[in-house]
Amino acid sequence: MSVAGRFVTLEGGEGAGKTTQIRRLAEALRADGQDVLVTREPGGSPGAEEIRGLIVSGEPGRWDPVTEALLLYAARRDHLERTIRPALAAGRWVLCDRFADSTMAYQGYGHGLGRQAVLDLHRAAIGDFRPDLTLILDLPVEIGLRRAAERGGAGRAEDRFERMGCAFHQRLREGFLDIARHEPGRCRIVDAARDPDAVAADLIAAVRSRFVP
Repeated sequence: MSVAGRFVTLEGGEGAGKTTQIRRLAEALRADGQDVLVTREPGGSPGAEEIRGLIVSGEPGRWDPVTEALLLYAARRDHLERTIRPALAAGRWVLCDRFADSTMAYQGYGHGLGRQAVLDLHRAAIGDFRPDLTLILDLPVEIGLRRAAERGGAGRAEDRFERMGCAFHQRLREGFLDIARHEPGRCRIVDAARDPDAVAADLIAAVRSRFVP
């Protein structure tokens, strides 16, 4: 990309530990002297945060797959233009909790929209913009959903996707693994079922090996 900074995304299913791990990765990079911005999707800009509430709350069948993908890309474009691109142009590292691979996995694979439909939407909304590195936190569906339930407790507002059932989440997991098979140069799979310290060490090592001379 023709930018000064680095764009690293963390991906994975529910309960994979992205929020914890992105914080630890940011701390390690700041200790290395990097200027780091941590952001998330859906969200990351004022407009995108407003759209987030429409996507992650409510009943599982609230949106059909096409509408859901359109909402996500509307939020993503605003996030990219208002937050990510300016930070990269300023030479900052941007760490993002989810990005376009989540739409491919959740809507493309999980909901059956298909790879090509999501690729076409991606090109229309944000062109050929991609992360420099994507770290996919992989773990068995039953472990992830159990962690997510323990993390949130009963009645948590942002649990719409968690309630979509095990079959959906299995398609989602397989989708992330297939994304990595399609783009092995960009994607790294990390076993997220392990102790958080071991996962963090692998993530930090993956980033340093890619970018640090």
